[in-house]
Amino acid sequence: MKIFLVRHGMDEEGYRGGWSQRGLTEQGIIQSGKLGNYLHQHAKEYAIDTILSSDLPRAVQTTREIERKLNIPGSFVKDWREMNNGVLAGMLHEEAEVNYPGVYFNSLEMDSPFPGGESPRNFYNRICTSFEMLCRDIEEQKITSNVLLVTHGGVINILYYLLDKREWSNTSSFHPMDHTSVHTIEKGLEGWRFSSMNVVSHLD
Repeated sequence: MKIFLVRHGMDEEGYRGGWSQRGLTEQGIIQSGKLGNYLHQHAKEYAIDTILSSDLPRAVQTTREIERKLNIPGSFVKDWREMNNGVLAGMLHEEAEVNYPGVYFNSLEMDSPFPGGESPRNFYNRICTSFEMLCRDIEEQKITSNVLLVTHGGVINILYYLLDKREWSNTSSFHPMDHTSVHTIEKGLEGWRFSSMNVVSHLD
């Protein structure tokens, strides 16, 4: 049983991310199409049966490119969104600096939310709960494995800390994570563990 975590394709710079409704750049679309082609060409190796995705536009656009290549419909789930940064979502950096100076993901206290959003602890708990439910659904065969999950860098980073059994906070270091990179989690004798990280062979 495997879960392939994919970070979405390149999105627009100059704006705050989080729950932004902005989409991919042209380069991001190209990256996503290359990943779809790669997964199609290596279909036996990956043996993907289920596609899940965050429902934010940049993840949806990435997933649509993969759907077309694999001919597998995706399911779009709010639980797999990036951290909710409330009123700052999609805001120009310059505008955010003027209206919310010093308010960044890594400047918040763990229990202090973004204005109109969630706190780092809420975000962590949401992702841990979502992952536990996904693993249980796979193990109970409510969801057919292998699963491809298109999500966000912050989400994947939390899962690295969770499976490594290390404490996470919003000031924790970030694992290498390129756009459309693939990170593989497998179920073994010791439970779910990462078996490959930040694979971008499709972009060569």
